[in-house]
Amino acid sequence: MPLRRHRLPSLIARFVLLSLAAVSLAVLRPARRPGARADQIRAPKRRSGVRRVAVSLTFATLFFAGAAFSAGAGDLLVEAVEDQHAAASAPAGEASSESSDGECSDLRRSDWDAEDCTEPASEPATEASADQAAAEDSSLSNAVQEAAEALPEAASPEKATPSTTAAIAAAAGNVIQSGNSDARAGDSPSSQAPSLSNAVRQRAKRSRPRETGPPVIAPQPRRASYAKADAEAEVPGMASTIWLHRALPDPTPASRRLTRPFARSLRYASAKHHVHWSIVLGVLRARGDRGSAPATRKGLDRLARNLSRLNVRQDEWNAALALEGRTAFADRAVALARYHRAVGLNALVRGLEWAKPMLTRKLLADQRVSIYPGGRADLKAGRVNVRVVVLIRYMAEAHGQVTVSCLEAGHALYSRPGVISRHIYGLAVDFSALEGKSIAGNQEPGGVTEMAVRNILLLPAELRPLQVISLLGLGGPSFPLANHDDHIHAGF
Repeated sequence: MPLRRHRLPSLIARFVLLSLAAVSLAVLRPARRPGARADQIRAPKRRSGVRRVAVSLTFATLFFAGAAFSAGAGDLLVEAVEDQHAAASAPAGEASSESSDGECSDLRRSDWDAEDCTEPASEPATEASADQAAAEDSSLSNAVQEAAEALPEAASPEKATPSTTAAIAAAAGNVIQSGNSDARAGDSPSSQAPSLSNAVRQRAKRSRPRETGPPVIAPQPRRASYAKADAEAEVPGMASTIWLHRALPDPTPASRRLTRPFARSLRYASAKHHVHWSIVLGVLRARGDRGSAPATRKGLDRLARNLSRLNVRQDEWNAALALEGRTAFADRAVALARYHRAVGLNALVRGLEWAKPMLTRKLLADQRVSIYPGGRADLKAGRVNVRVVVLIRYMAEAHGQVTVSCLEAGHALYSRPGVISRHIYGLAVDFSALEGKSIAGNQEPGGVTEMAVRNILLLPAELRPLQVISLLGLGGPSFPLANHDDHIHAGF
């Protein structure tokens, strides 16, 4: 069917004629009838002739422009459909040969890509062609087998000779050349272009043994292994403790130290009324007065005078009880006074770490304290924390005689499985005797062991141990263990 070609001059002529017809119709339209309705108050204004002509011309232009655009688009669509139909009706052989030649020329860049380029089958293969293809496959397989047998000999540099290398190259070249000549001379379009890689792959597939029997070694299932839980975690009411070693700071930081003016006022007021400064400061701390200067000069003078009237030099506990009327207050005040005497006023002003060498020398020279030789070596080497040094001197002030059975030397690495002992870090001490009495056999209520544990629990918070172990549990950090029947353990 031939296409109709619309020429531009004819379209313009038609467009002009139709536009003039529309303008003439708009101009020659009859006017409004004179008999208008009487109920209209004001008639609408009549448009001018020029405006009416312009509006009519605009709408006519838009209409014919749309018509012309639709006609042109239709012609282009019909032309495209007819070209496609003509291309589809062309001989299939030419198109397929062109496409296959183009694809094969792109794909045959290497022997590995050549095997993927095939031609579509157009006619069924005959029995003769099938026999010929089988013969060609057998010849290719034989050639590949010969090349493969020659490969192991040339694999090692010692056995490789020029003759074997030439034989392998000749065999590979014959395989590829025969495959290419067969591909050019073959009549069957379904025949595949042979290559060395394709032949090797086919040979490997044919010679691959089939695994029909069970494996020689049966796979063993892997059993999950779980770590055994801590024995303490399995006991009801018990929990395992994990100790992490850390470098402890000075137990008396700047906010807990006394100022020098307060220390001079304390020493002056105590000497004025013939009382020891330690009990005066102990009463202030037991009352809850904190800070670097817990009292003024007048307050210190008044407190020292009252303690002197209560005969504090003879009995500190009764004097403190008479001052406040509470036994807990008296116990606390006396324990703090012993701690102050153990460390000294200068250590409370400048810090315990500053006073550690001085306190260690005093402890080694103290006749009230008995320390085994390994413990004395630990003290001289500085491996014992200042908290332990202060605790030993405090117990000597409280009980008069102390026997230290273990510091760092002589203790095992682990206190229990998986937990390193605090003795190894110099943060623990064991007391085996107090006031000349052995701890073994004297852990009854009200005995020396109970008094020692209570004295340890009355220390300030910064000097109170985290572990106080014996056969008695008095609350707080104190708890009993059966293997501590002959000593008291205090660990920080």
